[in-house]
Amino acid sequence: MGTFAASEMKRKMNILVDGLPFLVLEVQFASPSARGASTLVKVRIRNLLNGAVQDKTFKTSEKFDEADVEKVPAAFLYATGTDYHFMDNETYDQFVISAEKLGDQKYYLKENSQLQALKYNGSVVNLELPATVELAIRETDPAIKGASASGRSAKRAILETGLEVLVPLYIEPGTIVRVNTETGEVTGRAGG
Repeated sequence: MGTFAASEMKRKMNILVDGLPFLVLEVQFASPSARGASTLVKVRIRNLLNGAVQDKTFKTSEKFDEADVEKVPAAFLYATGTDYHFMDNETYDQFVISAEKLGDQKYYLKENSQLQALKYNGSVVNLELPATVELAIRETDPAIKGASASGRSAKRAILETGLEVLVPLYIEPGTIVRVNTETGEVTGRAGG
C-alpha cells in the first residue's frame, strides 16, 4: 500500500478515509480566490463497504493511504429477488450482493457477464464493471423509415435488464446495443 497526497488523486483509485475503503468516482481541483489559500481537491467517493456516495473536500497537501483492494475475475450467475449471485473465477466460490448495494450496476448485469470483484480484507465488497456491455433492446417504438445514423433525434428504449436509455430512431426492438457502464449512454450497435 502506498501513501499519496490529495493532489495525486485520480478516478478509480481505492483510498482509505477515516479507516474505511472508498473508490474515487470524480476529482476536481478548485483554486480559492483568497491569496495564499491552498488549492482544494473536491472528490466524489463511494464507500466500498456500504455503497454510499459522498462529496468531500481536501487540501492538496493531505495524505492518504491506498486501500488494499484486490481485483479478481468474476462472473454474474443469476438473480433471485433482490440478491445477485456471482462466482469468483479463480476459486469458484460463490458470493451474493444485494440489489440495494449494487445500485445502478445491476442494470448492466446479464447471466455470464464477466467483471472484476473487489475484495477488501478477503471479502468481496464491490464490483468493477467493464467499460461497455452489450444488451438487447426489450421495448421501444418501431423504427422510423428513412431515419439515419447521422440524425440527432432519439427515442426512449428499455433494455433487457430494465435500464432505460435513449437510442437513435432507426433502432428496433431486439437490436443489441453497446452501453457505457459509467454514463449509461448507448455508444452504438453491438459489433459495429
